[in-house]
Amino acid sequence: FGVTTPGVDAIRSLLESRFPIETYVFHATGHGGRAMERLIRNRQIDAVIDLTTTEICDFIMGGQMSAGDERLDAAIEAGIPNIVSLGALDMANFGPKASVPAKYQHRRQVEHNPIVTLVRSSESDCKSIAEFICDKLKASKNTALTQVWIPKGGVSMLAVPGGPFYDEAADAALFDTIKANLAHTGIKVVEEPGHVNDLQFATHVAEALVEMMQLAH
Repeated sequence: FGVTTPGVDAIRSLLESRFPIETYVFHATGHGGRAMERLIRNRQIDAVIDLTTTEICDFIMGGQMSAGDERLDAAIEAGIPNIVSLGALDMANFGPKASVPAKYQHRRQVEHNPIVTLVRSSESDCKSIAEFICDKLKASKNTALTQVWIPKGGVSMLAVPGGPFYDEAADAALFDTIKANLAHTGIKVVEEPGHVNDLQFATHVAEALVEMMQLAH
C-alpha cells in the first residue's frame, strides 16, 4: 500500500537479512487482508506484523478496499505473535473524485490517480476505527503475544506534519482511544516518535517481533 511501503520494505529487509525468516507481504486492498487472514487460519503463517490496517478504515467509512468485519480475527484466534500498527488509517479509498459520497465531499481529499480518490478520516472515524481494533484485540487468545505500535509522527506518507492529511486532532482520537481501551488488558502498547515509514520505527518493530518469536540471540 504505497503510502506505507517504505516501512514495510524496511521491516522485511531487516527480518530476512538477519534471521531465518521468510516473509510474505500482503497489499492492503481488501483482497490482501482477506488472503492473509485465510493463510493464518490454514496455519501457514507463524507470526504477523499487521503494519497497514487501512482496510479497517474502509470498512468503517464505506470505502472500496474493506476486508470485511472479520479483519484481525485470524491472528487473534491463532494466538501467534501479532504486532498491529496503524498504517494508513488516515484514509479511505473511493473511486473517481465525482463518485465520492456526498457526506465526504467537504473532507480533505487526495486524487491518487484518476480512478482512486483518498478521503481523510475524521476524529469520529478514528475513534470508531480504534474501538474496532481494540474490541478485536481484547479477545486475543494470547495477549502476551499481541502488541500495538503507534507511529506518533504519522500513520502514512500523507499524514506527516505538512502533509495533505496531517490532522493532529484525528490522530489524537485514534491514539488516545487505543491507549485507553487497551489499558490493563495485558496487551502492550508502544508509542514511537517517528512516522510509519521511519527506519527507526521499522527497526524497533522488527526487533519486537523477533523477540516474541524467540529468535533473538
